[in-house]
Amino acid sequence: MTERQVAGQAAVDQLLEVLDLDNTGEMTFRGMSPRVGPQRVFGGQVAGQALVAAGRTVDPERFVHSLHGYFVRPGDPVEPIEYQVENIRDGRSFSVRRSVALQHGKPIFFMSASFQRQEEGLDHQAPTPPDVPGPDDVPTMNDRLSRYPERLGIWGQIPRPIDVRYVGEPGWVRPGDRPADPNQRVWMRIDGKLPDDPLLHACALTYASDLTLLDSVLSVHGEVWGPGGVVGASLDHALWFHRSFRADEWFLYDCWSPSASGARGLATGRMFTTDGRHIASAVQEGLLRRVGE
Repeated sequence: MTERQVAGQAAVDQLLEVLDLDNTGEMTFRGMSPRVGPQRVFGGQVAGQALVAAGRTVDPERFVHSLHGYFVRPGDPVEPIEYQVENIRDGRSFSVRRSVALQHGKPIFFMSASFQRQEEGLDHQAPTPPDVPGPDDVPTMNDRLSRYPERLGIWGQIPRPIDVRYVGEPGWVRPGDRPADPNQRVWMRIDGKLPDDPLLHACALTYASDLTLLDSVLSVHGEVWGPGGVVGASLDHALWFHRSFRADEWFLYDCWSPSASGARGLATGRMFTTDGRHIASAVQEGLLRRVGE
C-alpha cells in the first residue's frame, strides 16, 4: 500500500460520499465518481448509485429484494452521472422502480429494482460450502500484492473501502501463476463502520458484488486479467437479497461459472455470513476477449 492510498474508515467515508447522491428533482439525482480511480466508472459504483436513487423514492418500510441491470456504455469518471427514476408501480406489498444513469444525455446503465414490505413465509437455504478457511486464515490484499509489485500502480492509488481476501489465487496474478479452479471464493466486508440504514448496506453490497464475480469465469481455466490473458467488461448484473445483513461484517462470496462461449462468460455467486446465513445471490454475464503479451 502506498502512502497516497486511502484505506479503512477513511476509504469507507469516501464511499459513503460517492453513494450520497444530490437530489436534483422529485425523481432525479446526481452522483460523482471517486477523485482517483480507473479510466472508466466501476460497474459496482453505478449500480450502487442507481439503487440509492431508486430507494430514495420508496417507502423506507419496504426493503429491496432484487435488482436487474444492464451496462450499455462505459462511464466517464470525471463527469457527473445523472439518475432518472421512474415509478413503475406501488402495490400493497411491492414497489418497483426503474433507474437510468446518464452521461452526456445518453444512458450508460439502467436498472429495475423491486422492494417488498416485510413478510413471514417459508424459510430454507442450501448448505454453505464445506471446509472454507475463515477470513483470518487467508492472505490479506496487501499480503498478495507484495508478491506482485508491478500491480501496485493503480491498486496503490485508488481508495480501498472493501477488505477483500481471496481463498484461492486472484485473477490479477501473472500468467501461469493461477491453477484452474471451478470455484472462486472471497471473503469481503466494508473496511469500516456503516450507518444502520438497511438501504445503504444493500447499496454497499451491490458495489462489492461486482468486484470479483466475473473473475470466476477465468478461474475455471486458470486464466488471468491483462497482458497474456483476458480483458473483459460486465454486460449485465442481477442481485437478490434474501436475509438481513450488515455489509461491514464478513461475508463469503462463493462464485462459479456454469458456462462460457461466444466471447461471453456467465458467473453466479452466493454470499454467506460467518455463521452460515445465505444473505444474497448474484448472476452476471461479461464480455471476455483474449489479449496478447
